[in-house]
Amino acid sequence: MNKVIATLIAGLFATAAFAQNPAPTTAPAAAVKAEAKHDKTVAKADAKEAATVAKADTKEAKDVAKAQAKETKAAVKTTAKESKEAAKTDAKETKADAKEAKKDVVTAKAETKHATKAAKAEKKAEAKEAKAEAAPAK
Repeated sequence: MNKVIATLIAGLFATAAFAQNPAPTTAPAAAVKAEAKHDKTVAKADAKEAATVAKADTKEAKDVAKAQAKETKAAVKTTAKESKEAAKTDAKETKADAKEAKKDVVTAKAETKHATKAAKAEKKAEAKEAKAEAAPAK
């Protein structure tokens, strides 16, 4: 019986000694929880940074596309303007050529008319002369 009592007393002392120490499972759980929270914060920061980078890249791509569209539009506008000016110049030249051709036609008509009148007058004069020569011969 002495041995049983000694074992019970030793058990009480051991329980009292362990009861004074904090539970070892709560400290690692808190550390794990803090580490998980830190990992979550880091992951959020990384995601936010990635979103910011993606947003900046998207904005940059938009700006580049906008600038290229502007350049293309300006080039098309310049080309259209040059084509329009060339067409106007060609039209003016054609109109000037037509005017000149019309003047040439009018001049040619006038020359033909004068030549015809001169030929008629000469023919008439020859006919008069021939008549005059023929009259005294009778």
